[in-house]
Amino acid sequence: MQKIRKGDKVVVLAGKDKGRTGEVLSVLPKEDKAVVRGVNQVRRHQKQSQSQEGGIITKEAPIHLSNLAIADPKDGKPTRVGFRVDGDKKVRIAKRSGEVING
Repeated sequence: MQKIRKGDKVVVLAGKDKGRTGEVLSVLPKEDKAVVRGVNQVRRHQKQSQSQEGGIITKEAPIHLSNLAIADPKDGKPTRVGFRVDGDKKVRIAKRSGEVING
């Protein structure tokens, strides 16, 4: 089970977007990176095609997982992730508050 998953609310710990929060759109486990909505935005030149307009587009670039932390469900501050077995299910918990992270 991964610590950061698609749909999680995360806080950026380092880089140009330090302190910003966003939702994880996708995780790239082989590269240890994740794409977060509204974070690490880059501008790219796009050639016009039949389906897509040409010009300069803005999109999110992947950011390394070490620069992200899960936002605590209670107060939204960065927290580390632990695991606990509830009945027959393994769940992620926030180390800061002890609450279960659902995602």
